[in-house]
Amino acid sequence: MVKQQLEVKCPNCKKKFNYYDSEHRPFCTERCKMIDMGHWWNESYTVPVKGNPDSEMVIDEFEIDESDQGFGNFYDDEEQ
Repeated sequence: MVKQQLEVKCPNCKKKFNYYDSEHRPFCTERCKMIDMGHWWNESYTVPVKGNPDSEMVIDEFEIDESDQGFGNFYDDEEQ
């Protein structure tokens, strides 16, 4: 069987390595994988948003349309 070859750059250190040889893909080593995990853990990575999401979202707990949530009518016509 032919060994697969795919040369990629580690997203952390930018070192080139064979993707299929690494147990820590897409990273080249466990160290690079753990560095990336640390960035997520410390919330160093962010997802950009337009505007202030809190100002755009208004939740009114009293405006619930039960027909859209599959509750339906639980009572028979005779019981009401």
